[in-house]
Amino acid sequence: MQPLPKHLVLDTATDFLYVALFEGSRCLASVYRQGYNNHSETLMPEVYRLFTEVGWVPRDLDAVLVGIGPGSYTGVRIGVVIAKMLGFSLSIDVLSISSLALLASGAESGPVTAWIDARRGMAFAGVYTFEQDRLVCLEADRYRPRPDKENDPTPLEQARPNPLKLFGTPLIQKVRDIHQLEPVYLRQTEAEAQHAQRGRKV
Repeated sequence: MQPLPKHLVLDTATDFLYVALFEGSRCLASVYRQGYNNHSETLMPEVYRLFTEVGWVPRDLDAVLVGIGPGSYTGVRIGVVIAKMLGFSLSIDVLSISSLALLASGAESGPVTAWIDARRGMAFAGVYTFEQDRLVCLEADRYRPRPDKENDPTPLEQARPNPLKLFGTPLIQKVRDIHQLEPVYLRQTEAEAQHAQRGRKV
């Protein structure tokens, strides 16, 4: 019998840290909890705690699925860096997914407007729904004003991801060259904006 694929799923794009271990379609262990700007300190300890809980070692993994943003600039980078490190050191596949799609996968039904606060009245948001219990994207992720109940389908800011609604969908992309994998920010960082402003003044 062909062994079931073993996946590590992680997302650090929001205030909530999500880490899970899947064997085929079965979630063996997971954590979803609010952090306090400390994902860089807690991500790897949580990964290894879950490995210990299910009796795995890193070499057991077949792939890492990582949320690549949009979201917190620092948070997104943490998850992407760890996924690249594991992919390279273990010679396993790295798979990417929108962090908003991960968020939307936790909804009970669709359509939903998954969104992450981008401050100053703005948000990163995308519209998703379900077809035969699999998530599909209706409106691509973008940087926009915060959603509201009157104009947007069911705004959703927090939900525990359910990767089972993502497995086997085109929303998950295999990373062809992990060295080229970059977070998705959907807007300029403050440093980039300041650099561009200086360039216009020259």
